[in-house]
Amino acid sequence: MDNRAPTANPADRPLAPLGALRPAEVAELAQALIQTRQSTLPKRLAGPGPDAAQTQTILAAAASAPDHHELLPWRFVVVPDGARAALADAFAAALLQRYAAATPEQQAQAREKAFRAPLLLLAVVRLRDDDAEIEPHERIVSAGCALQNVLLMAHALGFGGALTSGKALASAPLRRLFDLHDDEQALCFVNIGTVAKPKRARARPQAAQYVSVLQP
Repeated sequence: MDNRAPTANPADRPLAPLGALRPAEVAELAQALIQTRQSTLPKRLAGPGPDAAQTQTILAAAASAPDHHELLPWRFVVVPDGARAALADAFAAALLQRYAAATPEQQAQAREKAFRAPLLLLAVVRLRDDDAEIEPHERIVSAGCALQNVLLMAHALGFGGALTSGKALASAPLRRLFDLHDDEQALCFVNIGTVAKPKRARARPQAAQYVSVLQP
């Protein structure tokens, strides 16, 4: 386990144009941002969430994701406060589709998930279109990079965040609510807000655990 003192939150450091920084300084900022980010589940998030300008900054970060053939095979749907009740209904309906005997308490638990994070987004990936050369897995990788950029920018602005999924993502009620096309798949929800209940940082795997060298 790494017993070094945690790196300061990069959101607390003054911003400077990247052109004014030496490569080593840029690397240090990137390392601090990446290594201090951790997932904070919705139950640990509270208001305030990002304001309008911060939300646009967070969403704009997704545009730097790798995108072979520039297909833009993913999109994000913001779920504002006024649409949370409709999402709650979809969660409850999805539960009843899977489990008709769900109790009122279980339905209430499903509905409650729609009201947790101050900023809630649905990430959607387009798996197929006229460009058959770009396979679905490559499109999902691009979407994953966009998601990581969103989480890192939220962290840089001082917010916590996490990705959440579940069986409801593939349900007919949720697909209808978000008007998903046949070639689209809901990947996950993105939950962003102020960290109300910090958690202990988990130990990260060492590079040697996931890196190997191809032998001739």
